[in-house]
Amino acid sequence: MTAPETQRAVTRRYERLSHIYDAYTQPMEWMGGSRRRRRLLAGAAGTVLEVGAGTGASLPHYPEGVDLVALDIAAGMLARARRRAERGGVDVGLVQGDAHRLPFADGTFDTTVATCVFCSVADPVRGLAELARVTRPGGRVLLLEHVRPRSRLLGRLFDWLSPLTRRLFGPAINRRTEANARAAGLDFVAVRAEGVWREIHARPGNPAARD
Repeated sequence: MTAPETQRAVTRRYERLSHIYDAYTQPMEWMGGSRRRRRLLAGAAGTVLEVGAGTGASLPHYPEGVDLVALDIAAGMLARARRRAERGGVDVGLVQGDAHRLPFADGTFDTTVATCVFCSVADPVRGLAELARVTRPGGRVLLLEHVRPRSRLLGRLFDWLSPLTRRLFGPAINRRTEANARAAGLDFVAVRAEGVWREIHARPGNPAARD
C-alpha cells in the first residue's frame, strides 16, 4: 500500500490549488468534460455518493430526485462545492473524508460516482474497492476517468510527464484505471472510450475479490 504521507502530500496540493482549481480545469470542461459528466450522471439514481467531488463541477448534472452526498478530502474544495450548490439550488450533503476509508457502512448507496478522481488517490485500487463496498449489491458504480494512452509512444510520454503533473497539480496522468477497477472487484457493465477518456458503468462484484 502507498504510504499515508503520499496522500497527505496530494491533499496539501489540492488545498493549495482550491482557489484556482476551476480556472485551470475549465478548458477540460469546454473540451467535452461537461458533456461526459452529463452523459455519465444520467445513470445515477436513488441514494448517491460522489467521491472526490472537488469544487462540485458535477453537482449541476445530477438527475432530479436523487438523494446526494458529496465527499472530498480537501476542506478548501468542499467550501467551493458548498457555494456552487447554494448558487445552483442543489440539495447535497457535503462530507470531508478519505476515499481510502469511506465513512459509510457497506451497501449504503444505490449509486456511487467518481469523476477525475482516481488519477489522484494514492492507492487507487483500495479507493475503488471502498467505492464498491459502500454500493449496495446490484447497485451502480459510475466512473469518468482519463487513463494512460494505449499508444506505445504516447504511453511512454505520459509516463515521463506524470511525476511532474503529480508534483505540481496532484494527478498522475498514466493511471491504468480500467485495470485498477477490475482489481478492486468491480464488474463492468459498459465502457465508453474516447481517446484517453473512459466512461465506466460497473457494479460491485463479489466482496471476496476485494479482500
